[in-house]
Parts: sequence; structure tokens; C-alpha cells
Amino acid sequence: MAAGGFCKLPNGTVVVALNLPYGSAGVRVLVHARNRARALTRLRNLGLRAIYLRGNAEPPTPDEITAVLHHPDGLIWRTAPADNGVTVNELWHPIRALLRSSALVP
Repeated sequence: MAAGGFCKLPNGTVVVALNLPYGSAGVRVLVHARNRARALTRLRNLGLRAIYLRGNAEPPTPDEITAVLHHPDGLIWRTAPADNGVTVNELWHPIRALLRSSALVP
């Protein structure tokens, strides 16, 4: 299970944002897909089996939506913001870089 949210775009597609546990900080993953179910299926097909989206507590920001729409794979990640709300000045990475480094903690 992961905290996150989604945003429906004018063309009918969605951007799903999830905060997943990874190391001490965690990561924020963004997925662009036709619908929410398809976005979660894309993550599950990569081996992230215990991924569920319950509610819409942390939807993607406009900057996050722009970042995922401009990425050819439509699936990116970066270190999650700290609990104190301070955002991390880090570039977005393709999901392959995360999966190569090690598996996510369920």
C-alpha cells in the first residue's frame, strides 16, 4: 500500500503519483496511463506487486505532471519530499534506474 493520488487530464488520461518506501527516505513515483487501473498495472508488471492506491491524499503537482508527460516512458521517480515539507532539488529518473539499484521494500 502507498500514499498518493491521481489527476485526470483533459484528454482523458491520468497521472498517478505514489510515495513508496525505499531506504530511509522513500521515493515518489509518477505514472502516465489511460486510467488508474492501467497505471497500477504498469507498476505491477515491473515487479512492484503490493502497490495499491487508496484515495487521493497526495495528487501530483502541476510540475510533476509536466515532468511525466515529457518523459518518453511516462514512468519516472525521485526521492520523496521530507516530512517537514521541504522539497528535494533532484532531477527525475527513469524507473529502470530504480529497479536496477535494488528492489523496493513492500
